[in-house]
Amino acid sequence: MSFYSNFQSDKCPCAITGNPINGITEKVCIQAEKIFDAGIKQTQIENYSLTLTDLDPATITYPLTFVSARSTGEATVSNLNVERQADRQCARVQATVSVPLEVLFTDANGVEGTATATVSIDQDVLLYVPSPSIMPFTVTAVMSAVVPNGTYNAETQGFTATICVTVILKISMPVELLVPTYGYCVIPPAQDYSQEVCAGFFELPLYPQNKPCCNK
Repeated sequence: MSFYSNFQSDKCPCAITGNPINGITEKVCIQAEKIFDAGIKQTQIENYSLTLTDLDPATITYPLTFVSARSTGEATVSNLNVERQADRQCARVQATVSVPLEVLFTDANGVEGTATATVSIDQDVLLYVPSPSIMPFTVTAVMSAVVPNGTYNAETQGFTATICVTVILKISMPVELLVPTYGYCVIPPAQDYSQEVCAGFFELPLYPQNKPCCNK
């Protein structure tokens, strides 16, 4: 059982039906990250040079053959510059967003291996930033990258690749919000996972069904 496994209770997350005010019991102060603005950009980068590090196995035979690569960790923001615009509420946000990649390859002997690489992309966008306050806002990023193809570069002993990148920049701040609530959630017991390998056997009838005799 869980919130979404046929659990019937007015104290669990679900779609609101009827008057949404009905059942509200109190105003609660919660600590949360407030997103003031966010924007998404999707880019295809051609001929990007992937420098390989942390090769496994450490001893390989060149040249390498590219298999696949995709982002595996959290994005980092560097070279940040926020320039407020005098004639609008937005600000010019410039930053370099980077994310690590896991690269799969085979060497000249057909041995499979993995390596780490990093893809970085410069961003120059307009985003809303809150007015000055004691609590500072932060610029964070979510970045996802997939490498559909790559060719071996003998000079760098890495790959020259095409990369599909999605970057979301956010302007956020930790805040304390006053929100109406329906009270505490009721947590249902978890349902154990079972493969039910005997289900087909147990569903069989105890005795075979009688069949009509064949007409002679």
